[in-house]
Amino acid sequence: MEPSITTPIRDHSAAEMNLDWLIIGGGIHGVHIATRLITDADVPAEQLRIVDPSNRLLERWQTCTATTGMTHLRSPSVHHLDLDPLSLQRFAGRRRKRTTGLFAAPFERPSLKLFNDHCNQLTEGLGLEDLHIRSKAITCSPNQDGVDVRLFNGHTVEARNVVLAIGAGDQPAWPDWAPHDHDRVHHVFDSRFSSWPNAHETVVVIGGGISAGHVALRLLAEGHDVHLVSRHPLREHQFDSDQAWLGLKYTNEFHKESDPDRRRTVITNARHRGSVPPDMARSLRRAIARKGLNWHQAEVTDFEDQGDRIRIGIRNEADTDITADRVLLATGFDRRRPGGAMVNELITSASLPCARCGFPIVDHALRWHPHIHVSGPLAELELGPVSRNIAGARWAGDRIVDAARTCQHQADRRTASN
Repeated sequence: MEPSITTPIRDHSAAEMNLDWLIIGGGIHGVHIATRLITDADVPAEQLRIVDPSNRLLERWQTCTATTGMTHLRSPSVHHLDLDPLSLQRFAGRRRKRTTGLFAAPFERPSLKLFNDHCNQLTEGLGLEDLHIRSKAITCSPNQDGVDVRLFNGHTVEARNVVLAIGAGDQPAWPDWAPHDHDRVHHVFDSRFSSWPNAHETVVVIGGGISAGHVALRLLAEGHDVHLVSRHPLREHQFDSDQAWLGLKYTNEFHKESDPDRRRTVITNARHRGSVPPDMARSLRRAIARKGLNWHQAEVTDFEDQGDRIRIGIRNEADTDITADRVLLATGFDRRRPGGAMVNELITSASLPCARCGFPIVDHALRWHPHIHVSGPLAELELGPVSRNIAGARWAGDRIVDAARTCQHQADRRTASN
């Protein structure tokens, strides 16, 4: 059953619920933008809410990363959800007194636990869970003064500004051959996934990127027999796009390109999809060399349920089938535009501009509509290939905060003139 909205809103009727800002999405982007609006743009907390169906903010992030067995983030320590880039370093304490393992070389990449603890301190300190509407946004209907957002639980929230901070977490990429309803075939990023192998099993992991690497190494550490099937050899990159995209060198050239379709091509070419950082590549190669990890560079050709076992047919030099107890898909997320029916209907009803790839065409302030901003994947034609990452959340926060300040200054001038 859909949870009811939290106490700070339950005291008001739907008709009375009038906000300055409503953020749709309680993940990395939504939490960072909420933080920025409250602390950096002086938006009163009582005038802001975050809509997300999870029981707590950042739940999908924490569940997905824990499932894969991630120990450290791929991104450096300056990429987090607080304002000050050095906030996470200070949170870890003085270097001489730090517990070992809090950061990993290179780029002082934080441990997952440290990062999550830092996020929890931030959300608790700002009381963001008190602003969390535990429901799902069903429709967004812009009007002259703002946006009406209808929720799954029947409430309607009116907001002058809406931020669509919607990620791809609800659309894991399933290979065509993989059944969706088999009790021993699961996507590790499926929200329903809850059957990680406990007893010793033979497990086939499908995927060639960092998530597949994490899953395979976790299974090995837990004593399972593991087959890792990837369509390509190990692709080794420290980050999922060139580090220069975090500076002005590439982004200035990107913004000189006005054609959104050509921007899409640049983004596609810039992303290192299916890649792993050097430390993971070394771990995987060691596991393969020691015969602990069975590596297959191959295409899956067919799937057969043999009762108590599963047969995976693969095409490679040996054309060898794999018989296993379980298949875990670590194939990332679908590339299509996130947001589903809500965003589809919004585009149609409000005649919002999209590129041929289906993604929004927005202005510098990430406005898709005078009262609707975007972040995450929906902002990538403006922010570039890092848009989905923590760095992208920080960039989106910069632009949305600037827009919020401008709106507030204009409102103050109107009030003063009256």
